[in-house]
Amino acid sequence: MNKSTVNFCPVPIEQQPIHEYEQLKASWLFDWGVLAIGLYSKKIAWVSFWSGIFATTLAMSIFSPQEDLLQFILSSTVGICLLTGLFLSRIYLGWHYVKNRLQSDRIFYEESGWYDGQTWLKPSSMLDRDRLIVSYQIEPILGRLHNTYGLLAAITILSALVWLTCV
Repeated sequence: MNKSTVNFCPVPIEQQPIHEYEQLKASWLFDWGVLAIGLYSKKIAWVSFWSGIFATTLAMSIFSPQEDLLQFILSSTVGICLLTGLFLSRIYLGWHYVKNRLQSDRIFYEESGWYDGQTWLKPSSMLDRDRLIVSYQIEPILGRLHNTYGLLAAITILSALVWLTCV
């Protein structure tokens, strides 16, 4: 990562929001947000597959597929959506944290330990740069995650409606 454009920043480099953004963007799980939509969809499908293995095993212990096929399918579907949603929540929370750090006009940092926290007011050039990153880089990632949450919620609600009307 390039050094901050602000040379007089007292915040240690690893605690600067721009550095946290670069680290998050390069990390294994959180880089899913910056992937192309096709690759992102494959990764979510992969998580859903493994969630499905766990959810169907659990649903099978409650509903017999031979006797209660509809309840088994619907409960498995809800389980898959909930587990996938929990997984996505981890990604969302990481990006949301960095978004808040970048948008804030102040940076809270620790000089040598938890007991000596300081707050530094960002200069306007740094604040403008950080807010542009939020607008053009992080907001689309959070929007994609919101859309995925919406799809999972729609599937869950549809499954619940089918359960209520057919069972």
